[in-house]
Amino acid sequence: MITIEDVNRFLDEFKVKAKVFGIIYRDDRKKNVDALFQLGISARVRERIVFSLEGEDYSQGPIMETLNGGAEMWVFGKDHNDVEIYIKISIAEKALCISFHEAEHPLQYPFRKEE
Repeated sequence: MITIEDVNRFLDEFKVKAKVFGIIYRDDRKKNVDALFQLGISARVRERIVFSLEGEDYSQGPIMETLNGGAEMWVFGKDHNDVEIYIKISIAEKALCISFHEAEHPLQYPFRKEE
């Protein structure tokens, strides 16, 4: 069972690696590039959104991954201009953002408090 402390530890590690080495974005995936254009999000805003992730934005994970070195993937969601963004990140040798696009279905947020 994942706790919010587990999520926060992952995010802390991700952000430290990202600050030191930068974030590798999977811009070779058409869905990610198209999303930036459709949502009017610049690379700088995308990075700001990723760095703003908090434990409450957690949706799913860790999910085992096999294509990018076998690192665990974690799914987060963030609202931007009334659009829910699906963000899948991982830590291998560097911080990696695998997915960044509009959510295809509503995400579940187990650690968000009801407003």
